[in-house]
Amino acid sequence: MSTDEQSLASSNPSRENLVRYNYHEDNEGLVNRQISLELYASYVYTAMAHHFDRYDVALKGHHEYFKKMAEEENEHANKFMKYQNKRGGAIVLLDIKKPQQQSWNSPLEAFETALQLEKDVYQALLELHGSACQHNDPHLTDYLEGEFIEEQVKSIKQISDYITNLRRVGSGLGEYIFDKEELHD
Repeated sequence: MSTDEQSLASSNPSRENLVRYNYHEDNEGLVNRQISLELYASYVYTAMAHHFDRYDVALKGHHEYFKKMAEEENEHANKFMKYQNKRGGAIVLLDIKKPQQQSWNSPLEAFETALQLEKDVYQALLELHGSACQHNDPHLTDYLEGEFIEEQVKSIKQISDYITNLRRVGSGLGEYIFDKEELHD
């Protein structure tokens, strides 16, 4: 375990942990890292949502879509925090860095950013899953497979489809129609 991961897995040695069983500190640290990444993703999606709600962009479907994605990522972070407590781990919240960009030249650019973000989250989930397997933690592997991994694959596919369609329709009227037809409920 690296020094950074050790700092993410801090237990209080003065109290006996009655809940903790077969929960390796590497997994505890990676769960804390996942919490941070999910919160960062929520932060980026919040920036995207409000970008598309600006008066000079005004793509309501995009605003609603990215707002929903922000809420979903925040929900994931909360699920991981509940899981950490359930397993007797310590939640260590980290600084959430600001999004690398806060405005996008087009919906296509925003969805390309979203796709990379979803792939980064997926990669971190796979690393956590690998650690859970390495440390023989079937509860954690089952939790990840049941709650997160399949959903992540679906998100990557959906965003990839949106990118394909946005490339097909082009900018201007095509983006407007995509917003109205694809992203409105």
